[in-house]
Amino acid sequence: MARAARARTEGEARQRPPAEIVHAEELARLAAEDTAPRPPGWGLSLQAVRRFICGDRPEAAKVVCAPALVERAMVTLATSRALLLIGEPGTAKSLLSELLAAAISGSSTLTIQGGASLTEDQIRYGWNYALLVSEGPSEHALVPGALHRGMREGRIVRFEEITRCPLEVQDSLLSVLSDRVLAVPELTGEAGMVYAREGFNLIATANTRDRGVNEMSAALKRRFGFETVFPIADAAAERELVRREAALLLARSGVPRAPDPGVLDLLVTCFRELREAVDSEGKGLEKLSSVMSTAEAVSVAHAIGVKAHFLRGDAGRPEDIVACLAGTAAKDDAEDLARLRRYLDQRVAGRKGEGWRELYAARHLLTPQ
Repeated sequence: MARAARARTEGEARQRPPAEIVHAEELARLAAEDTAPRPPGWGLSLQAVRRFICGDRPEAAKVVCAPALVERAMVTLATSRALLLIGEPGTAKSLLSELLAAAISGSSTLTIQGGASLTEDQIRYGWNYALLVSEGPSEHALVPGALHRGMREGRIVRFEEITRCPLEVQDSLLSVLSDRVLAVPELTGEAGMVYAREGFNLIATANTRDRGVNEMSAALKRRFGFETVFPIADAAAERELVRREAALLLARSGVPRAPDPGVLDLLVTCFRELREAVDSEGKGLEKLSSVMSTAEAVSVAHAIGVKAHFLRGDAGRPEDIVACLAGTAAKDDAEDLARLRRYLDQRVAGRKGEGWRELYAARHLLTPQ
């Protein structure tokens, strides 16, 4: 418990502490109470990991998704097969990856961020070139990457946006995932081969909007178990998640209260209708090219709370939704702004309730000033 308290204190100074620090006390308690069998190298049993992520009751879940998805993900990792979480942007794939790594390995920070400039050396290992020149290739001069460390230490490695990195980088994982060994040809003897310790595995994420950017090879796909993370289906669950996450973000921003509940209800309703392209009466809407995800809704709620508290001293107004939506909807296509204006003109107009009337009255805020 002393370690958990120390971790919590360290995390208070960070803008975004990792899951193992945010939930240090809970993880320590689960480990102390955990008597179920554990896979080799795991810090917790599958039962404890499921309890950590899904909670003892639905409202305590850290990720809003089907418990069966979490169970399948755990089983995939326990069989030493890598896990690929796919889905629309903003569906909490990265959060689920982080929670799994924190619960299984006690650390979620061995992370590779995929991108066009990512190289094989960056994920495997590199060199301290001053030492390399002065003493030649040696373990002392080697700078281990996330993959090297994960294998050597028996921990989960997270690979974010794997389909955004070049194919040759993706395919460098083939031998690691198949044979559980990483060659370091510059070194001789035992140091020249890194054999994965129990507990090592890989969790990758990819969003469906990037499908075709750098499509994974069939050989690499065979090394992964695929799990799709869907948008939150239940409106009440999404509202509660947005409220809870926005309150946490606002507290870190120095705002002592969450946005007005009525404003949050309007916000989530608008996001769900625009995401699904269907209004509350079941009539079709123009679909935006921008992603109206739950994560975006949390970001907008955060912005509303900051604006309302620091500029006016209140908890937010419906007009703030319109002002903040403008920056969310017009990211990919300028026409999205016009589609959003038509949504307010045609679908919000006439709805009952003071909040809807205020939302409609603020539609002029979408017009560039």
